[in-house]
Amino acid sequence: MRVDGYGGLMITLTDVAADKVKELIEAEGEAELALRVAVRPGGCSGFSYEMYFDSEFADDDMKVGFGEVNVVSDPMSAQLLDGATLDFKDGLMGSGFAIDNPNASRTCGCGSSFS
Repeated sequence: MRVDGYGGLMITLTDVAADKVKELIEAEGEAELALRVAVRPGGCSGFSYEMYFDSEFADDDMKVGFGEVNVVSDPMSAQLLDGATLDFKDGLMGSGFAIDNPNASRTCGCGSSFS
């Protein structure tokens, strides 16, 4: 497993997002879990994001650490996530993770797919 991501840092977590991911992993009770961020074909605009906790890693997975939180991605997803930022918002209008991806030329209204 590479430790530097694709061409450098594949995705950056804000401090708020890293804290929230750490909190969720602690709630799972499995310290070896990492946050897997993937890009899959589909969605309104061509690609959609997928995030979940994973403990199984492929030899070619990309890995980057943010304190106690590890983020992994497959090589193809890492290319599409290069330079992206994952944040966590918590407010009156709802809460959740949001990805700001400079590689996305177009996003859909729901914010979960891009091209």
